[in-house]
Amino acid sequence: MIDMEKIYFYEDTPVGKLCIGETNGAITRVTWEHLPKEYVLEETELIRKCKQQLDEFFEGKRKEFDLPLAPTGTVFQKKVWDALTKIPYGETCSYKDIAIAVDNPKGFRAVGMANNKNPIAIIVPCHRVIGSNGKLVGYAGGMDVKTFLLQLEQK
Repeated sequence: MIDMEKIYFYEDTPVGKLCIGETNGAITRVTWEHLPKEYVLEETELIRKCKQQLDEFFEGKRKEFDLPLAPTGTVFQKKVWDALTKIPYGETCSYKDIAIAVDNPKGFRAVGMANNKNPIAIIVPCHRVIGSNGKLVGYAGGMDVKTFLLQLEQK
């Protein structure tokens, strides 16, 4: 039997309705996206812990998350997502900075594509990545959400 992702809808956030997913004791998604093909609607202990940590983040009380993560993606995407987790709270960096961090200095476009596919928003802080000119660029949750998250971290 295939382990199905357990899903919980977390509705009361300042950034809208989020979908939190868990498989085999690790968080697999925090997204605004539609549901995966196969899932079980269930609020697990880990999903409750994730929700609590997100609440603390939105309240300005949490700067780092302490959750097991298991994003699904390519080896390159996982390297990028790991690099994103190293961007300190309240700081930003460019796609080029991340490309250099993953030993692919000319791969800033590939970094952008990996950033776009990040399945664990907020916790894997792709909102902290900006253009090399300092301007905000795309975000899966929308530019207003990206702006909100960056301003929240500046307080």
